[in-house]
Amino acid sequence: MSDSPVTYSLVDGTAVITMDDGKANAVSPALQQGVNAALDRAEADGAVVVLTGRPGFLSAGFDLKTLAASGQPAVDMLNGGIELAIRLLSHPAPVVIACPGHAIAMGVFLSLCGDYRIGVRGNFRYTANEVAIGMAMPFSTIEILRQRVTPAALTRSVLLAEVFTPENAVANGLLDEVVEPDELMPRALAFAASLSALDANAHAVSKKRLRAPVVAAMREGLAKDLEGWKKQFLG
Repeated sequence: MSDSPVTYSLVDGTAVITMDDGKANAVSPALQQGVNAALDRAEADGAVVVLTGRPGFLSAGFDLKTLAASGQPAVDMLNGGIELAIRLLSHPAPVVIACPGHAIAMGVFLSLCGDYRIGVRGNFRYTANEVAIGMAMPFSTIEILRQRVTPAALTRSVLLAEVFTPENAVANGLLDEVVEPDELMPRALAFAASLSALDANAHAVSKKRLRAPVVAAMREGLAKDLEGWKKQFLG
């Protein structure tokens, strides 16, 4: 759809999925649908994926208007965001996250589900800010954090809503490398191209083995989260 906040392009054999809603890339139902459709195309093309955002934002989290409206749409959006995270963790081809700025709440969770994450220098925030805004950290997103950030950063992320920066994100496990903003996409595309040399089946099987425990833990957590969300938004 032309009005989708997500675009797909095949660049020299790499599937580039760009999220751009013109604002903060809220993980709305429309954005979720767009990314899922783009991942379908990437699988059909058998391509390594680069998932990126708009200048300044990978994503600032869920759509607050949908949450404020409450009801089933809010529950579906929250559930859909976690399902999208599980899909990224399980995607059969390598997934490179090219983060052009802030990654907040669901935005940072999506970033942490990539296989390799590249950020940019600047005044940008990487944070799971749930506790800071009055939300108990979901069971499922604790598991997302647990599988990538350092043990010390896990405690500070979940309990203290620490705001990480490009300067300390690599050391704490939120990013794998940081580049200048104008270097982001060239670096992401070059790295993605290098991954095409991997054996596709071996990568997919190895990823399934590596990620099986975290996906199982996320699904167990999501079942608990759904119970809470239904009470909160449908009660």
